[in-house]
Amino acid sequence: MSTDEGGMMLSQKEIKEIRSEIGHAVNKGAIAIDALKVIQKSRGWIPDDAIEELASMLDMTPAELDSRATFYSLIFRQPVGKHVILLCDSVSCWLLGYEDIKKHLMGKLGIAMGETTGDSKFTLLPAACLGACDQAPAMMIDETLYTNLTPSLIDGILAKY
Repeated sequence: MSTDEGGMMLSQKEIKEIRSEIGHAVNKGAIAIDALKVIQKSRGWIPDDAIEELASMLDMTPAELDSRATFYSLIFRQPVGKHVILLCDSVSCWLLGYEDIKKHLMGKLGIAMGETTGDSKFTLLPAACLGACDQAPAMMIDETLYTNLTPSLIDGILAKY
């Protein structure tokens, strides 16, 4: 493992995966998001010390890398729950029941939008568009898309997790 003084270390597995990505890139900065995803996959989010260490690997400043990380909405710079629920709040979803779905999810989970459940199982976040406008309302849990949502359908979906 490599580390900065007192900082969290990137694991050997993370370093190996990132170096593999670098090997396929035209330049190191081109794989910034892919490298961030490697870290997030193993940790669930991207802590500041990982930004610093990764920036060094990619020949970027931490500020440059952080600006990419914070621009991309699926890179989490704060701790999140084991499962991240992205609730689509596009116009189509709004017109087809977003508010009812949002209220049901918040009530069922006992959290507001942007919060994580007390057991750290779920984080509920808005998503500008999930690309399923013809099947609205929609949400994504981790990497699985759920469409044509109703409160009873949500109950069954959450039970799987």
